[in-house]
Amino acid sequence: MELHFLGTGAGLPSKDRNVTSICLSMPQERQAVWMFDCGEATQHQMLYSPLKAGKIEKIFITHLHGDHIYGLPGLLSTRSFQQSDLQLEIYGPRGIKQYIEVSLNISGSSTANSLIIHEIEPGRIFEDEGWTVEAIELSHGIPCFGYIVKEKDTLGELRVDKLRELGITPGPIYRAIKTQEVTELPDGQQIRREDFLGPDKPGRKLAILGDTTYLPELKEVLQDADVLVHEATFSADEPEMAKAYGHSTALQAATLAKEANVQKLILTHISARYHKEEAEILAEQAQTIFPATELAEDMSVFEVVKK
Repeated sequence: MELHFLGTGAGLPSKDRNVTSICLSMPQERQAVWMFDCGEATQHQMLYSPLKAGKIEKIFITHLHGDHIYGLPGLLSTRSFQQSDLQLEIYGPRGIKQYIEVSLNISGSSTANSLIIHEIEPGRIFEDEGWTVEAIELSHGIPCFGYIVKEKDTLGELRVDKLRELGITPGPIYRAIKTQEVTELPDGQQIRREDFLGPDKPGRKLAILGDTTYLPELKEVLQDADVLVHEATFSADEPEMAKAYGHSTALQAATLAKEANVQKLILTHISARYHKEEAEILAEQAQTIFPATELAEDMSVFEVVKK
């Protein structure tokens, strides 16, 4: 499971950074990609990555500012040509449905693929047998969300030593024991799965936040995340300006990461005022508070692992 940063800039594209878009690639877990925001030229950025539009299963929009949604009409139109078998679902604040429908209808664009649009409120917005997604409310002047993606716990390892003690040797029976609550052996003996499994394996947790002022109260919902993606639009010496514009400083992002006990912090949404070398200062500021901080660049890829 990997995070691909297609765009890491704030507000407008620059020579160093395109505007915001992040993809969560899950080739083994779901054979699909989840996208978070879709700024202008996102589909162009995808051409320089291993990701394919036809593999996108879900798109989560944090808010309706242009640098987070202007790439949607083009991407949706392109995806319709690829005739993907995946149904596409889009989640976002109220107004996202009107924006998409008007953009596609006026331009005469096709959406040959099945498309479902969810206008969301804070709370759990998706759940299946393996995953949950929760939307949390942020502070940015217009409705804005962060998304908490959780992988459900999975069954622990089979206790082979205990099975051998009973004379049960490796073979197809091991798979049967792990996939069934009760397995009956040829001699009539019944094996209860729960007696032969180790502890459950905790699922991964990642948080991808949209634009927001510093919200220390988020530390509860972000607690123990394996990855936190947080904006860092301003440097540490500009907290008042950050608050006035509905944004955060790199130092504030690091403070939240530390208080929430996350494993890794990834900074994104970098203002165009910070060129490549200057942007490194933001990471250095954050690392004074939270050493496990990375600065995302366009085309950066980070693996999501359980701590």
